[in-house]
Amino acid sequence: MLTQSPNRSVVGNKIPPIADLPPEQFFGLTGHAGLVATEFTYGKDEEIYGEDEPAEYVYQVIRGAVRTYKLLSDGRRQIGALHLPGDVFGLEAGVTHRLAAEAIIDTTVRLVKRRSLEQAAATHVQISHTLWTMTAGELRHAEEHMLLLGRKSAIERVANFLLEMDRRLAVAGMMALPMCRRDIGDYLGLTLETVSRALSQLNDEGVLGFSGARQIVLRNRQRLRNMDA
Repeated sequence: MLTQSPNRSVVGNKIPPIADLPPEQFFGLTGHAGLVATEFTYGKDEEIYGEDEPAEYVYQVIRGAVRTYKLLSDGRRQIGALHLPGDVFGLEAGVTHRLAAEAIIDTTVRLVKRRSLEQAAATHVQISHTLWTMTAGELRHAEEHMLLLGRKSAIERVANFLLEMDRRLAVAGMMALPMCRRDIGDYLGLTLETVSRALSQLNDEGVLGFSGARQIVLRNRQRLRNMDA
């Protein structure tokens, strides 16, 4: 596990520590107060850290995608968040990780030691403000996700997901989803079959179209917004 030994080689692609990275590449923080970031690459479905493991690092997705999730006592999996390039994850209030994290596809992440980040935040206003902003953003996402799971129908959840991915992924009107339909279901609290039926219904109604297994073209965003209202 990475949290047990940050010096291990990950799928043969360890990149040595990099100091003074351009500000936009990691929180806008590296290069401040001696913070040093390191990059690791993980293969598809490889664990980055496990639930209840020590939260020794904070991470940022550089390439690929990451899911954070919890396994329930009956074996079901609930995905808490889907992290895409630029997203930060692993920032915990406690000393351990509440959720596990896995690479959805081949993924490169950049990480910095949590202790170094906390020490820097104590003396640098910019760092403290950035951490506060990220924490507030995670809280907002958790509140919105709770509302999604507790109050919306299956088709409304799928519409919400498509609009979210449209904002975060769409290029030239097309989304190339890194996650499979099972991931979507576990994120939305739906079965694989329900997700597939909802997508097929939206396709039949002309709201979206498919161009490849995971490529979706949204044809009627306003219809999706009305469903998600």
